Amino acid sequence: MKNLLFMLSAILVLSSCTTQNLMGEKRSVLKAQIEQFDSIFNYDSAYEYVIRKDDKISISVWGQDELSVGSSYGIYNSNEVYGKWLMVDAHGQIEIPKLGTFKASDLTLIELKDTLKLRFGEWVVNPIVDVKVLNRNLTILGEVRNPGLYTIDKEYNTLFELLALSGGFEKYANLKYIKVFRQLGPDVHVVTINLKDYGHYFAQNIHLRPSDIVVVPSRGYKEFDSRISTIIPFASAVTSAAIFVSAF
Repeated sequence: MKNLLFMLSAILVLSSCTTQNLMGEKRSVLKAQIEQFDSIFNYDSAYEYVIRKDDKISISVWGQDELSVGSSYGIYNSNEVYGKWLMVDAHGQIEIPKLGTFKASDLTLIELKDTLKLRFGEWVVNPIVDVKVLNRNLTILGEVRNPGLYTIDKEYNTLFELLALSGGFEKYANLKYIKVFRQLGPDVHVVTINLKDYGHYFAQNIHLRPSDIVVVPSRGYKEFDSRISTIIPFASAVTSAAIFVSAF
């Protein structure tokens, strides 16, 4: 029994040492992967969302239900869940009541709204038109309380706002290596945010754009804690058994 206890102690020590080495390796890899701030993540006061393929669009014309699709002026719910929207197809087009096939991709919301006001003006005097993209989303993954997909309506959304929406950090969150992924065409841009660097705290509160993905990694010892939580009860059971046997 003493030999068994000695072997168990050795296993605990060796597993601890192995995990610490892994932590050191992971940290060195993470440090090597820290990117300089890509200019694509710089704040742009002129930024406007541009409609793209697969966007889901609702069109609201005040007092004109026959011209509207998913109208926010109506009494019924018009969000994405209920399917009252127009899908921008592979050619960047949508089918609008009375107007037929209409090119929507590569237009800003303001440009599309102004164009529809002009076109609907053929039937309605001074039409009040609102356009909304229903699937403008941000994704946050990793060590936050509520990871997932968040729908946004505003033009400007910051990293801190998304972190607040997700409920804040879990206890294992590694605040030094938060990553933001942004795809522009075929290229994916990545930036690493260090929220432990208080000198650049506000500068790192970057402006997020729809389809951005934020990943909050875990600290290295999370794996060690999960291992030790299973090893310790086993060690306690073996120790108790050894005491019981030695008593007799």
